[in-house]
Amino acid sequence: MLIAESQSMLFEAPLPLQSGASIRGYSLSYETYGTLNADKSNAVLICHALNASHHVAGVYADQPKNLGWWDNMIGPGKSLDTDRFFVIGVNNLGSCFGSTGPMHINPDTGRVYGADFPVVTVEDWVNAQARLLDALGIEQLAAVMGGSLGGMQALSWTLQYPERVKHAVVVASAPNLNAENIAFNEVARRAIVTDPDFHDGHFVAQGVVPKRGLRIARMIGHITYLSDDVMNEKFGRELRQAVTHNATGYKYSTQEVEFQIESYLRYQGDKFSEYFDANTYLLITRALDYFDPARAFGGDLSQAFARARCKFLLVSFSTDWRFSPARSREMVKALLDNRRDVSYAEIDAPHGHDAFLLDDARYMNVVRSYFDNMAKTLNEGGAA
Repeated sequence: MLIAESQSMLFEAPLPLQSGASIRGYSLSYETYGTLNADKSNAVLICHALNASHHVAGVYADQPKNLGWWDNMIGPGKSLDTDRFFVIGVNNLGSCFGSTGPMHINPDTGRVYGADFPVVTVEDWVNAQARLLDALGIEQLAAVMGGSLGGMQALSWTLQYPERVKHAVVVASAPNLNAENIAFNEVARRAIVTDPDFHDGHFVAQGVVPKRGLRIARMIGHITYLSDDVMNEKFGRELRQAVTHNATGYKYSTQEVEFQIESYLRYQGDKFSEYFDANTYLLITRALDYFDPARAFGGDLSQAFARARCKFLLVSFSTDWRFSPARSREMVKALLDNRRDVSYAEIDAPHGHDAFLLDDARYMNVVRSYFDNMAKTLNEGGAA
């Protein structure tokens, strides 16, 4: 088993943000796996999604059950083989898993940031990641890779730093959120900000946590990550065995948890509210909403992608209705309009958006083949 070690790097120089604000004295938490080769040409950056972190693969020596969120994908002999590539996982600014975020102390005030943490965007995260790579002495990435929101960061890398990326692997992602996705994010945010324990985002000073809002936000999100088929297969209309029903089969209550799906969602909500920060949730979902590289080009995605120089692998999943295959095909078309080198795989999988985290042999083999070809080119000393 791969043993991971969390690291942290402090940056004193202010980081200008898209909002016009800036942040200084911030830290980024990160992990690395594998060995950087002599010419530093085998580095792969992994960008995380909403509730993930820099702990991408392996376990910690003192936490053998704390498995990295993409461990099925990354490690020795896996699709992204750490025997051949130097993999870097970075926790984004504003997160609650180590990097500076709303739960940390604002050096300008000496108080917890809370709601005063500046709004961050996908582009801001990419700029922060670029600073980390600079500090590690990595001028160019063999690849940048991410799923969902992580895929948006991978896309942004190819547009913000086109000369620093040779390949982009974009999984279950989109060039922007549609109105329905923004709506889901807004409902989740309202659940949090209307929780009486939210206190305008300064709940830490009050000694409370808006757990009720976080629970509902997670329940809403979890519904959108699963497909209808998976929910029916796992739960259907099954009732909780622990509930005592009358002869009709129902207890007839508007308050009790009767169905297995209700019990599952409440469990997920309870678990999430114990470890995730409410202000972080607001920041990250808003970063999702704001991402739209075509906006500066009148909505023309082909013009936006004209800046990209690298090769691309895009992967989508048939039952992912939150980041549907149609959104990936939009990106494929825009890249082909610019005569970019693009590979595209549309996997017929029943798992919905969560499929990008799961073991599907076809999906894993597509990624493995892509990185195998990349490694072969690196070994031959050519342009990957």
